[in-house]
Amino acid sequence: MTYIAKPTLHHPTLTKNKVGYTRRDYEGRISTLCAGCGHDSISAAIVQACWQMDIEPHRVAKMSGIGCSSKTPDYFLSASHGLNSVHGRMPSVLTGASLANRELLYLGVSGDGDSASIGLGQFAHAMRRGVPMVYIVENNGVYGLTKGQFSPTADAGSRSKKGATNTDVAIDLVSLALQLGASYVARGFSGDKAQLVPLIQGALQHGGAAFIDVVSPCVAFNNHAGSTRSYDHVREHNAALNRIDFIDLAEAPTGDAAVMDVPQADGSLLRLRKLQADHDPRDRLSAMTTVQRLQAQGELPTGLIYVNPEPRTLHQQMKLPAGALNRLDEAALCPGAEALARLNDGLR
Repeated sequence: MTYIAKPTLHHPTLTKNKVGYTRRDYEGRISTLCAGCGHDSISAAIVQACWQMDIEPHRVAKMSGIGCSSKTPDYFLSASHGLNSVHGRMPSVLTGASLANRELLYLGVSGDGDSASIGLGQFAHAMRRGVPMVYIVENNGVYGLTKGQFSPTADAGSRSKKGATNTDVAIDLVSLALQLGASYVARGFSGDKAQLVPLIQGALQHGGAAFIDVVSPCVAFNNHAGSTRSYDHVREHNAALNRIDFIDLAEAPTGDAAVMDVPQADGSLLRLRKLQADHDPRDRLSAMTTVQRLQAQGELPTGLIYVNPEPRTLHQQMKLPAGALNRLDEAALCPGAEALARLNDGLR
């Protein structure tokens, strides 16, 4: 429980990363979620990814909305900046923070109800504007806090724990992110940490609008026969497109035909081991077709679905300075009447 403090003392033999932190330093409070909840596995994957990448916790700003998923930032990176915002409004709060201080790494955690229902418009505009962030949706297909109603991402024909059948067409956030212009789109499974950790690492290095849809079974209300978001169903229908072997500074390209190297703008390298030969994650149209084709076959495509090695961000489009706006002094913020007159003349 969150009121029980974790021990502050760490075993002296715990391995430290390059910036002097152990993996324990990236953890948060004790989770209050149900035992076996997929969301806790996602928190563990975030902890692992940040520790392995030698990210200093104070460089991260984690934000969320409302829901089971939006409680999880309390369970990782306790030494980072954090804000639990209003239901569905996390993207706009994060956008404002990013404009004020672009020097932080922004991690937005949301749920399928938080992003695909009340926050759908917010999600759409964050993606199309290229807000530099890692946007993680912990997707279980139900409203867990209000006892298991279908969420907008629940597949048509899936059954609830009480036996009701969903008749509405599902909102596929991956397809929407592709259409809206996100420059890094992936889907993971909370039960596959080996795949999920590198996907999060790639998103953290990307520098643009990175979206990860993580199927995260709700053990209380959506982990039964008839659910398409249960552990068993996802394991049986997981159509993995690729595996990221590692993410590091650029090295010499490999000659292996089954491996694809995707250079990133910051000099890092995404090395993908292709599991489906016909999928090219650098082609947005091909990615959209692959997702639709596999889903029509009843399969769930996971892995890195699309990446643009040179993302265009909101900061670039607004021609903002390189430093943080919240550090500008009065002279820079109020350059005087002559500068204002030149600006007005340019708008005529």
